[in-house]
Amino acid sequence: MSEVIIKNMKKVYDNKVTAVHDFNLEIKDKEFIVLVGPSGCGKSTSLRMVAGLEEISGGELYIDGKLVNDVAPKDRDIAMVFQNYALYPHMSVYENMAFSLKLKKTPKDIIDKKVREVAEILDITQYLERKPKALSGGQRQRVAIGRAMVRDPKVFLMDEPLSNLDAKLRNQMRAEIIKLRKRIDTTFMYVTHDQTEAMTLGDRIVIMKDGYVNQIGTPQELFDSPVNLFVAGFIGMPVMNFFDGSKLLLENGVYYADIKGAKYKLSDFQQKALKANNQQPCDIIAGIRPQHISVGSGDLVGEVEVSEMLGSEVNLHVNCEGDNVVMVLQTVDLNEDVSIGAKVHFTTQPRLIQLFDKATGNNLVWYDAESVAAHSPHCKKYDF
Repeated sequence: MSEVIIKNMKKVYDNKVTAVHDFNLEIKDKEFIVLVGPSGCGKSTSLRMVAGLEEISGGELYIDGKLVNDVAPKDRDIAMVFQNYALYPHMSVYENMAFSLKLKKTPKDIIDKKVREVAEILDITQYLERKPKALSGGQRQRVAIGRAMVRDPKVFLMDEPLSNLDAKLRNQMRAEIIKLRKRIDTTFMYVTHDQTEAMTLGDRIVIMKDGYVNQIGTPQELFDSPVNLFVAGFIGMPVMNFFDGSKLLLENGVYYADIKGAKYKLSDFQQKALKANNQQPCDIIAGIRPQHISVGSGDLVGEVEVSEMLGSEVNLHVNCEGDNVVMVLQTVDLNEDVSIGAKVHFTTQPRLIQLFDKATGNNLVWYDAESVAAHSPHCKKYDF
């Protein structure tokens, strides 16, 4: 079993700057966890504390049931792949991959067998005698991954391993990591600032901001039910549309969302959640995903300012009373004039409207108020 349990972990540097606050996470055996967030949010620092490369200032870290706060990195049975590959330039690919096993005084025949097996999996057998400088960026990253794989670690740590690659190669390597994960069957912690990587790779995603965990969930949970404005704006491409100046109304025991004068009766699920929290009418920021907007009817209207034709779909940027609203529409179903300057009427399904409290930034229909408070206590105000 390769479970990782993190309890109240934090990192405070000597200058009293706190980089990570009260980090809690339970990673199941063979689970792929992705830490994602903007630069400086504490995701790499958290990973480095798990690796033992940064001292843990507070809290507890368990790997495979063992408290490892004071255990040396080499004794934690983890392997880490870095952003810059960190290969020894004077060694061949074979020697780079074999190095950690040689330090353990592993018999030569076992070293050779492991290196060649891993090289075959990663399709780098033909490069075993080359030096790193003779390889492309993608090939070097495969070598770095292979060097970690030969150790059969309990936990595989990856710190933005694809960020130095171009877009095409990054997509290819992302697919390779998905295949690799199925073959080596171990526990992964993966750090990235790229939400596409996070959504395609992770079983669960940890979203961080300013050293705090904002939300933990599956990719679909984060997309469908973001806990606050930050998560809503970070996950999803194009980003969620936010309608400031919206209102939550309560009329005869029924909740409505008022968006620029368009009135939406909320779904049964939303009604139930709002009533359970005894939610009172208030100013909100309504959020609607670009993929959840339909054109041709509705009380909302705007003028097309930009039309991005992408083949199977078109991205429209529409000026709606001063707000830029982005829509993703399928061209096969499009019967409206969406040329620049055209007026379009649009709407959405009420159940797809996200309701964010303007004062706190928290989602009013995210499970329940207690869960929101527990997961998002440090995101009281969103600078909209």
